[in-house]
Amino acid sequence: MTMRAVIRGVGHYLPERVVPNSEFEATLDTTDEWIRSRSGIERRHFAAEGQTTSAMAITAAQRALAAAGLTPDDMDAVIVATSTPDLTFPSVATMVQDGLGMTRGFGFDLQAVCAGFVFALTNANALILSGQARRVLVIGAETFSRIMDWTDRSTCVLFGDGAGALVLEAAEGTGNTADRGILASDLNSDGRYRDMLYVDGGVSTTGTSGKLRMQGNQLFRQAVEKLASTAETALERAGLSSADVDWIVPHQANLRIITATAQRMDVPMERVVVTLQDHGNTSAASIPLALSVGVARGQIKPGDLIVTEAIGGGLAWGAVVLRW
Repeated sequence: MTMRAVIRGVGHYLPERVVPNSEFEATLDTTDEWIRSRSGIERRHFAAEGQTTSAMAITAAQRALAAAGLTPDDMDAVIVATSTPDLTFPSVATMVQDGLGMTRGFGFDLQAVCAGFVFALTNANALILSGQARRVLVIGAETFSRIMDWTDRSTCVLFGDGAGALVLEAAEGTGNTADRGILASDLNSDGRYRDMLYVDGGVSTTGTSGKLRMQGNQLFRQAVEKLASTAETALERAGLSSADVDWIVPHQANLRIITATAQRMDVPMERVVVTLQDHGNTSAASIPLALSVGVARGQIKPGDLIVTEAIGGGLAWGAVVLRW
């Protein structure tokens, strides 16, 4: 018998306010065509005034639980991947516990920026395989609109707000690649590249939340090579190859990065779930958002082999191979 962490339900939440590219034309030297051609983004959602990361996470979690047919008290743990928490502390995860009415188990936040959900999913899998938890709620949630420099056209048009969540549950498998659940993962980071994507504020430096800064051209080159490499490593660890993949569900950062990565993996774009045209880059929320949308569209079906991969500030990057 082999223990697997199987996805039982998925859900997402997007704020009501939709911001098309054209809205930036009044304040920035940019156009809808410029943004689309460089990123593939057409619109994004921004949180309302007073709307928090935890509030969005709670709604996404409720929808994932409903899809799984489970209650908050069926959960043993909550992991929230976020770089934009409500407060310095306590964690968003404890706020989600309270918002769900979950009075047992434990919760914590994990910060690996845009790669956060991949790191959170890998940690949740380890908790289940070690016997520390049987069911884990894994959430990615971000309000990146709070850390944008609205005068910087190279960054502020790229990001959006939202949350996605899934329920992982322990299940018995046979130990082969036909098993449902997480089959393999690969995690990496390299602090030498930290200046490519960072926020210029923090508790022990400026005492402020700061604004996002990015070296886009350098990051693009790093992203394509590292995303393809980590996905191939995870597939190899699972005893699989790109030919076995039904869907790539990538971090939704930039359509050119997504396309180039798929080409390196020799996977056609028809087998890639793309949502960034509607959501922008929602950082740690982008993969669970895309998984939830992929299920709602009827793209992702039980038994499908999926690769998720992401890269974010740090630099931190990784991939997870799972069977739906």
